[in-house]
Amino acid sequence: MAIRPGVELASLSDIGCQRENNEDSYSYWEGTSEEQYERKGRLAIVADGMGGYEGGQEASRLAVKTIEEQYASAPNGPQSALLDGFQLAHERIQKHASDNPDLHGMGTTATAIALIGNQLYFSHVGDSRLYLVRGTSISRLTHDHSYVSRLVEHGVISSEEAEFHPQRHILTSALGAGSEITPDYSTSPVTLQKDDVLVLCTDGLWGLLGEDEVQKISTEHDPAAACRELVRIAKERGGPDNITVQILRIQ
Repeated sequence: MAIRPGVELASLSDIGCQRENNEDSYSYWEGTSEEQYERKGRLAIVADGMGGYEGGQEASRLAVKTIEEQYASAPNGPQSALLDGFQLAHERIQKHASDNPDLHGMGTTATAIALIGNQLYFSHVGDSRLYLVRGTSISRLTHDHSYVSRLVEHGVISSEEAEFHPQRHILTSALGAGSEITPDYSTSPVTLQKDDVLVLCTDGLWGLLGEDEVQKISTEHDPAAACRELVRIAKERGGPDNITVQILRIQ
């Protein structure tokens, strides 16, 4: 796909060092006609599947496909379209698991952004992450739906301790899991500035690199080189999980 001017984009997904298959999925989409592009802008998604060899792969693939299709076709605004896509993906994954008993327990995280001009919208379920890097600062725009995140909320452990807690990858919410989902989302759009960098990644990346490292690498390299360097370091540190990262630099 030819990418319109306004962003510099790169994506990379790697199986890691210890897994037999890659259960992560990602996509980038932008409106095809000028009219659609003005209304819908750009869409980027990362997803990290769970549920066994085939189930995780299928769940993340189905989530990315459904969210993208729903966002592209929905007549409503970007935030509502994202939320509708998440709900439909949740229902489709559950139905797929119901129709295929060997896939029982399949589910996936999903983090999706919509970018219209310099206005950023996002929706999120699970523990994949969205970072905003602005100069020397980095902020996490998503909230992990995880057991350890709940411990932080209740003051049991600190946020610093959470980053290295052995149970930090236990999810409390995922698409396809449970009867209902409550995605996090942007209640109002985030206004981006020139040279801002957006980093979407699965836990195979953020679990092995600190936020300061993500900030430094994503600002000192172009997006393609930054993706390669981030994945290289994650694998150098053992790469126990699949690793997926998508970087957008605002031009």
